[in-house]
Amino acid sequence: MNDLTSTADRADPPARARALGAALAAASDEIERTQRIPEPLLTQLHEARLFRLLLPRSAGGDEVEPWVYLAAVEEIARHDGSVAWNVFVGNSSALIAPFLAADGARAIYADPRSIIAWGPPNSCRAQAVPGGYRVSGRWDFASGCRQANWMGAHGLVVEPDGSLRLNRRGRPTVRTLLFPATQATLLHTWNVIGLRGTASDSYTVDDVFVPEAFSGTREDPALRREPGRLYAFTMQGIYAVGVAAVGFGLARAMLEAFIELADRKAPRYLSRLADSAVVQASVARMQARLDAARAYLVDTLKSIWDTAGAEAPIDVPDRARVRLACAHGIETAEAVVDYVYKAAGTDSIFLGSAFERRFRDMHTLSQQIQSRAAHFETVGQILLGIEQKTPFL
Repeated sequence: MNDLTSTADRADPPARARALGAALAAASDEIERTQRIPEPLLTQLHEARLFRLLLPRSAGGDEVEPWVYLAAVEEIARHDGSVAWNVFVGNSSALIAPFLAADGARAIYADPRSIIAWGPPNSCRAQAVPGGYRVSGRWDFASGCRQANWMGAHGLVVEPDGSLRLNRRGRPTVRTLLFPATQATLLHTWNVIGLRGTASDSYTVDDVFVPEAFSGTREDPALRREPGRLYAFTMQGIYAVGVAAVGFGLARAMLEAFIELADRKAPRYLSRLADSAVVQASVARMQARLDAARAYLVDTLKSIWDTAGAEAPIDVPDRARVRLACAHGIETAEAVVDYVYKAAGTDSIFLGSAFERRFRDMHTLSQQIQSRAAHFETVGQILLGIEQKTPFL
């Protein structure tokens, strides 16, 4: 642990994140320009163990409660959305550890700076061979790949006889294969308007052998080897918590910046923004909406945690509750950001302002799969007792 935090704060991830606020703010322009987390900031993030919040203790992680994780990522996002995104993705990929053989997870995370990066599943397939798998292909959207020392590939498994491996429900199983990052070729494809510092590039691998110990399937929470209430939540659900956390941090920072602006800005021929009854009421409503959405998510996580078991995964209704609270939180954060961007007037449009990068970051976040409006439809089907096709929310 570094000297940025007191002894009392070392057990407090949000405090550890808060202690890095000045360093994050100072590096944000460089992160945007170079699309990398520079030193010494990257080392400080590792020393604060902010990439190990969701990693099992058995593999050297902190295994914190999901609402504590939410608060830590949110705090980082107040200062830099891209770093917060990379921290949440690095933690989310660590959730594969409960599905790996214990020796495999410990080997990967023996290095205190270990981070896994990967892109979402696609049409690529892995060939089952003695002792493991051989895999080739290309994947996209590998957030954090430039500081990762391990990479992952998700795909269907082709058995030696040419058939697809099936899961216990008789469907083709999606397996995650992990390998040193040096075995992947990164492709610079992340030319986007927001979250530029995530460097969510593409990558290829060519006939890489992956031992069985470095593979697992994250599609079925009942297959985890690691006990504990944190891992009773689905990987997809905790992933959505991380996206909501980034959204909350961006929205809160923008609202705080607008309140500061309103105290000093007087549009032409008008009094201060802060003296406008419309602005006063709108700011209060935005603050209430943001706080309420966050409180709803935290309350949902805590109430499910209180009844979760160490072995069995949470049931579908509880998974739907997590999904709904996250989707609502992301939608609310976007609404607050949109309000502030408009209300701040021309101050919003200049590069380097407190608003424009966060606006771009939020609207890049809003295009990610966790932000889809279709999640409300899925949850609505569950609430209405309609059979739906996404049992593992």
